[in-house]
Amino acid sequence: MRTAELDYELPEAAIAQQPIEPRHASRLLDTRDLTDNTFIDLPGLLEPGDLVVVNTTRVRRARLRGTRDGTGGSVEALLLERIGDRRFSALVRPARRLRSGVLVRFGTVEGRVLTDPVDGRVELEIGGSGDVEAVIETVGEMPLPPYINHPIDDAARYQTIYGNRPGSSAAPTAGLHISEQVLAVLKSREIEVAAVDLEVGLDTFRPITTDRVGEHTIHRERYRLPIETAERVVETREGGGRVVAVGTTAVRVLETAALVGGRVEPGEGTTDLFILPGFRFQVVDLLVTNFHLPRSTLVALIAAFIGPGWRRVYATALQRGYRFLSFGDAMLAARQ
Repeated sequence: MRTAELDYELPEAAIAQQPIEPRHASRLLDTRDLTDNTFIDLPGLLEPGDLVVVNTTRVRRARLRGTRDGTGGSVEALLLERIGDRRFSALVRPARRLRSGVLVRFGTVEGRVLTDPVDGRVELEIGGSGDVEAVIETVGEMPLPPYINHPIDDAARYQTIYGNRPGSSAAPTAGLHISEQVLAVLKSREIEVAAVDLEVGLDTFRPITTDRVGEHTIHRERYRLPIETAERVVETREGGGRVVAVGTTAVRVLETAALVGGRVEPGEGTTDLFILPGFRFQVVDLLVTNFHLPRSTLVALIAAFIGPGWRRVYATALQRGYRFLSFGDAMLAARQ
């Protein structure tokens, strides 16, 4: 498959720059019949006995700004993945000046570069005492996507309301639409909510630059699938319900852990699952997701899930003025 087949024209005006209030006031396109809804309507588009699976990862305040010890030169680091007690893989700039052994001061916190940069990435050790995540929370900034041109007033709007385990470099954006009211209505309709955790990395969102999609490499991301969630999937299947994934990250966890018969294997691990057209989905029946960047792995997943009709869905959304990308609107899609 050529990457050009995942391309479409995305006008800059269609890229949402601010989250809508309240969360559930965003629009929701039901791709099954191309009807317009509001996200608060989601529970009514599902059936009692369905299972909604969300990604409970929390976005780390991963953007650190500081100065190089000794020279005072400005340094910026984006923490990508925790690889040790206080060690992180980080994207830094200016990378050419940050060799192994260099000290950087991020406010009151000291960081030490442990490796020479490779493609702008280094291993970075965060100093201080106590919980390192708490330290980062005090000195870091929210790592908003590069297409967001201005900071948001409330950093909590780039977090889901149920996120509880810091580790992601980007938000699982489909979950940003879910409010306490949506959860309450799901419960009243006897639709359960279950959790998985996938630490979202930036590579998930970056455009594919190779000519052929299959030549692109997705980096591994850590995931956790609790026993309780695996049990809920079995119960849902046995009861005739459907598994509804909120976001492409939840899809990747569930399909990575897929077993025969639509069951899933609980546990922890890493996944580099790259879902392309032709992929056979075994677990997920319905998908709630935002509208994604052209030529991205996420559009590839949507094309695999919906089929060739994804183009009509995206064209319809653009024509009707839907808002795209992280702070944009959402769609509810059924597996082809």
